[in-house]
Amino acid sequence: MINFMKFRNLYFLISGTFLLASILSLIFWGLKPSIDFTGGALLEVTIENTEVSVATDKMEELVLQVNDVNVSSIQSVKDTKNYIIKLNNIDESKKTEIITKLNDEYKNVKEARFETVGPTLGKELMIKTLSAISIAAVLILLYVAYQFKSRIYGLSAILAMLHDTIILIGSFSIFGKIFNVEIDTLFVTAVLTTLSFSVHDTIVVFDRIRESLKQSPNAKPVDVVNKAVTQTLSRSINNSMTIIFMLTALSLLGGASIKWFSVALLVGTVTGTYSSTFVAVPLLLVFLRNKKTF
Repeated sequence: MINFMKFRNLYFLISGTFLLASILSLIFWGLKPSIDFTGGALLEVTIENTEVSVATDKMEELVLQVNDVNVSSIQSVKDTKNYIIKLNNIDESKKTEIITKLNDEYKNVKEARFETVGPTLGKELMIKTLSAISIAAVLILLYVAYQFKSRIYGLSAILAMLHDTIILIGSFSIFGKIFNVEIDTLFVTAVLTTLSFSVHDTIVVFDRIRESLKQSPNAKPVDVVNKAVTQTLSRSINNSMTIIFMLTALSLLGGASIKWFSVALLVGTVTGTYSSTFVAVPLLLVFLRNKKTF
């Protein structure tokens, strides 16, 4: 049996470093919400004329020549001839004017996608997103506390889950600053998936701790915890690696529409695998040691 808990202060230091970086990035840089949350329009165009050089700055100047149009950002889609233009809410006539203006400059410009989201819908989606995350956290806390007949288990699991969530959200604050990545509804899906994945692995370890306690009621808490971690760590890593390999491939080779969704799931999977053993369990040990009985 390996004494994993001997290095629990190191685990807390690693987690604290990533949490601090995430929190500071959120404070200073924040997140870049997509039109899903802010409202607006998204126009994706394809410029098939290979004889012209396309610069996003020049494209923005052309789009702004259309009356009552404001540009939020213009991005080129990697390895394609497509460009994504994010604007204020516009109607079909404004969209047609924009395409006409671009076609005059670049020739052979075609519409690939056009979406609009009203500001009211965007605000409503933000509220529902925060509500969904809060409800999920509360239900997970209640479920774990009920199953293990102790709030200590539920508190340890929920803290590990918050650890994963903050690091995931903070990482996308950093990605937004460096790569101009925006969060959308797919990112929300990744966050909720991370919550469930993190708690799933944590429950497996906690269940083994409970079973070990029944078999050895007089054992020291640290010995019971180390035994449970030794028995479950290889299973947890093996399961996670299959997911990590798949998500890595999707992140590198997947299309632009799912690239950052795959990255979010990848970050969530890595942090969830780490926290279930090296955050939730050390926290549980700290709480147990402050009780009179195990």
